[in-house]
Amino acid sequence: MDSKFESPHLEDKKVPPLIKSLIDCQIGEKIKVLRVNAGYHAKRRLANLGIIPGVQIIKRKAAPFRGPVEVIVKGSLLVIGRGLAARIIVITENSK
Repeated sequence: MDSKFESPHLEDKKVPPLIKSLIDCQIGEKIKVLRVNAGYHAKRRLANLGIIPGVQIIKRKAAPFRGPVEVIVKGSLLVIGRGLAARIIVITENSK
């Protein structure tokens, strides 16, 4: 191990949280809803499903060829169309 390539301070630094769309997240990733960039009716529909800012969700599946996205919200399994899922902005914290 060369000491010039390794720094002991790299282990102490935390990775900043990432802000991205729900469709850009990895499958199985735990994420937190930051906001919904949609119109009134779409926001209301998502709120009725339990997807509101601050709630934690897990991306379970993503269908191929621009299909829907399956998420777990508060223990419930939901399927959201890709267009609506693209408007859900989430924040995630990367682990090492």
